[in-house]
Amino acid sequence: MPTERLLMTGEDMRRVISRIAHEIVERNRGADGLVLVGLQRRGVPLAKWLASAIQAFEDVEVPVGALDTNLYRDDLTSRRQPMLRPTTLPVDVDDKVVVLVDDVLYTGRTARAALNALMDLGRPTQVQLAVMVDRGHRELPIRADYVGKNVPTAPDEQVRVRVDDFDSVDEVVLVVEREVPA
Repeated sequence: MPTERLLMTGEDMRRVISRIAHEIVERNRGADGLVLVGLQRRGVPLAKWLASAIQAFEDVEVPVGALDTNLYRDDLTSRRQPMLRPTTLPVDVDDKVVVLVDDVLYTGRTARAALNALMDLGRPTQVQLAVMVDRGHRELPIRADYVGKNVPTAPDEQVRVRVDDFDSVDEVVLVVEREVPA
C-alpha cells in the first residue's frame, strides 16, 4: 500500500512561487517580453500563480499560455491514445523570453517534448524552465533554471504536486510504493 509524506504545504508552495517570480524578474531584468507557458496539466495553474506574483510586485501583466506535449513525447506507448489537451498561447512567442513552467522535473523527457512543441509555434529569443520540484533521475541533459525544491528520490517513489484547480488542495507529497517492513 502506498504511503505519502508531505513535502510542501500550500503556504510553502506560495512562498516558492514568490521566490521563483522574483528570480525570473531579476534574471531577465524585468518582466517586459516575458511569456509564461504552463505545461499541461499542473504546470498551467503554476504559471498563472507566477504571473500573479510578478504582477503584484512589477505591476506588469505577463501573458500566460498552456502547452500540450503529448504528441511530442517519445516515452508514451503507441498502444494507447494520448489524452490531448489544448495548447493556447495568448501572444506570438517570436522574439520573446518564454519560461516553461512544470510541476515536477524527472527524466527530462517532458521538457524536451515541450521544447519541440514550442519551436513548432515560433522562435523565442530564449527559453527557460521553472519547476516546483526537481526529483533527479535525468535521462536527458535538461536542467531547470528555476527550482522550487530539490527532492532526491528513489526510482520507486513519486512526487505529486497537487493544485486546487484539479485536486481540491495545494500541496506536494512524496508517494512511496514499496512495502515498508513492519
